[in-house]
Amino acid sequence: MRSATVPPGPAGRGSAARRAGGDASGAGWGPRAPAAVEPRGRPGPRPAGSGGRRGGPGPGMPGPSPGGSPEREAGAGGRPRGPGGGRRVRFRLPHTAIAVPSVREEERLFYRRLEALAAPGPGGFGPLFAADGWSDLTEDRLLRKRVVRDGQGGPRPRPGQEVSVKVLGALEDGGLVERDPRLTFVPGHGDVVQALELGVPTMQPGEVSFFLAAFPYGYGRPGREPDVPPEAPLLFEVTLLEVRDGPDPQPLPPATRLRLGSQRRERGNFHFARGDFAAALRSYRLALRALDGPAAAPPGPQEEEELREQRVKCLNNCAAAELKLERAGEALAACEAALRISPDNGRALLRRGQVIHAELSRLVKRRSPPARADPQEPRQDPTPPPSPGAPAPPAAEGEA
Repeated sequence: MRSATVPPGPAGRGSAARRAGGDASGAGWGPRAPAAVEPRGRPGPRPAGSGGRRGGPGPGMPGPSPGGSPEREAGAGGRPRGPGGGRRVRFRLPHTAIAVPSVREEERLFYRRLEALAAPGPGGFGPLFAADGWSDLTEDRLLRKRVVRDGQGGPRPRPGQEVSVKVLGALEDGGLVERDPRLTFVPGHGDVVQALELGVPTMQPGEVSFFLAAFPYGYGRPGREPDVPPEAPLLFEVTLLEVRDGPDPQPLPPATRLRLGSQRRERGNFHFARGDFAAALRSYRLALRALDGPAAAPPGPQEEEELREQRVKCLNNCAAAELKLERAGEALAACEAALRISPDNGRALLRRGQVIHAELSRLVKRRSPPARADPQEPRQDPTPPPSPGAPAPPAAEGEA
């Protein structure tokens, strides 16, 4: 009898259901008990006469012939039936158990590694900012790295290259607020938090590392509604999956250009709100690049109007960021560019007035005379005036 081996099916069938679960929270670190997930893709009943599992033929099936060839089933008149001559091949299937991972297996491994670092308590992540075994990625020691598993020895990401990472992120109470099996971005484009912007370029492909981030390198002082509280530190576990050259600018349809421009402008607004004006400016410039990039098709009248409005918004935001960085010339140039697109734009006119006022105030301060050290102190003459009835002082030599 012929036999065939059927390869096992994919082991990651439960990943979609795993991603659909809620965030973990509670008194200790660890996920909540997952809800029951009904298995998908379960095979239906076997067709009649198709054979059974290993260990014997199914009901109604003839056994193997003594010569090892499949038996023939003769029809009326003794002739074989069907185009195959009535030949039936029975496959002896091995007993294969397909292991389906649990809904939260990745999260459980993450929490086990987290518990190996510290125990949950009122101190939260505070002790980890002073613990040994971490490397500091910034001078203020508010972004730290700890390697969990070394990489494969490949090159680290270079500027402009695109990376794909797997990310898990937790709060101090163990609440899972980041879960992305494949996050793709270009470091330096401002599309992710600063912990990933600065941390991922230090990794090698295949490396797994923890990144401990104080709020300036996470979601800032405001946090992120509704799951990240204000000024919340975060602990990320990052796996660097792939590094590749950045994509060349491709012609994009107008709807895609509008979506990318709006997304990057919103990212810039996020950086601006947290006081990182340099990062905000980078995001605004990337938004302009998306809006002004090559077009796959000419925009319609409504799309052209939306593109024009988005450009003006980005230029006004660039001017505001340049003002915060005290670069008046660049701020004025951004205002003028916005006014060339929309001459009556009130915000651009206001920004230009702010730039001019700031420059005039700076010039006035430069030209004003230096103030006295103590304006309340009375002026002292080198010789006090003589008192009434006192003899006059002797005349100096040479005076008449």
